[in-house]
Amino acid sequence: VQLQASGGGLVQAGGSLRLSCAASGRTFMSYVIGWFRQAPGREREFVAALKWSGGATYYADSVKDRFTISRDNAKNTVYLQMSSLKPDDTAVYSCAASRTVITSSIRYSRSYNNWGPGTQVTVSS
Repeated sequence: VQLQASGGGLVQAGGSLRLSCAASGRTFMSYVIGWFRQAPGREREFVAALKWSGGATYYADSVKDRFTISRDNAKNTVYLQMSSLKPDDTAVYSCAASRTVITSSIRYSRSYNNWGPGTQVTVSS
């Protein structure tokens, strides 16, 4: 499956953005889709994940209650709605997918074998 993330941009602290991760080549059926981010000089970190079958969601503690991951079956797209953004949320956000991720490994980037180009999110103070 090929992935394309979009929706990044520049926003003031406290603002909102919605990122999209669209799939092409095949549907997301039976995939786990994850969002990760990487800021300059920092390790890539888990943000959120969604199991397409069943819809279970998972969040990093740092974004829980501020970010929401969701899906649109008809558009074969996963969204990351980000609210109450902080300057610390500034990073390149990437989506990833895999059919073989187990729940205990869902937060690890090495569990995903399909990655799309990232999209820059910049939050100004």
